[in-house]
Amino acid sequence: MKPFITVLFLCIIQFFSAQEEDYEYANGVFYFEENKTQKIFTDFTRIRQSPNVNAQILDSLQTNQQILILKQDETILKLGERRANWYKISYQKGDKTSEGYVWGGNLCVGYRTKNGYDFLFGLTKTINKKDKEYPEIIIKQNIASIKMVEGNTLIDEVSFDTGSGESLSYGTFTIESNHKLKNVEFTLKAMVSGEACGIASYDQYVLVKDKKMIVLPQLMNVGDADVYYHSEQFVFPNDKGGIPDAFIFKMEEMEKDEKEREKKKNASKTYLWNGDSYRLK
Repeated sequence: MKPFITVLFLCIIQFFSAQEEDYEYANGVFYFEENKTQKIFTDFTRIRQSPNVNAQILDSLQTNQQILILKQDETILKLGERRANWYKISYQKGDKTSEGYVWGGNLCVGYRTKNGYDFLFGLTKTINKKDKEYPEIIIKQNIASIKMVEGNTLIDEVSFDTGSGESLSYGTFTIESNHKLKNVEFTLKAMVSGEACGIASYDQYVLVKDKKMIVLPQLMNVGDADVYYHSEQFVFPNDKGGIPDAFIFKMEEMEKDEKEREKKKNASKTYLWNGDSYRLK
């Protein structure tokens, strides 16, 4: 385990060192196609006359406001560990159609509609956080959230850690079944990932029940060709090997030593679900 952690840690340090010198690229999760609809994630998002934080404010839009992406501007703004282009947009308020510029980091990474509610996935801020293995190292940690919205009314919101830098190359947001968990209506899954070897991806499952969202432990997966990998997954009651009223966390990792011999490690733990909350068995 120690060699794996060391390799991963060194990759992270090298990556962040490189990022200190190069901010010219926007995070891929904030890439939005032109002539496609999108939604506002951050409440009271400012709409400006030009792609600049000092430009005149024309308007502000609420969470869940639908907009149309007209054009991606080349200007990139970095706030914390979020880097995004500005976008020229159009939107409707009552009978009036207006245009302006919005920073891409204020838009949803993904959104879905289910049972009369809108579910919005986006990134909210960056915080300073101590590394668990190396407390003397301060990591800039991005925070994401999922909002449950009815019209313009926020019903519930949950927050969780998410990736930074190249781990934000792309993201997905999907609705899954209730996985046969008692009283759960359905499950949301938010994922961010990178495109290169050695860049971690993060899966966040959220259970939805009674107008509430319940965040499960986060899953992380990373690998580098056939040198090493670390894989985490849940086995739900409706999966092969699943058990009623519980979900199982499974971890598997492999690394090769200097003689190309594979060393594997497996671990698992069971979380019991009582219909309202979960606890470690």
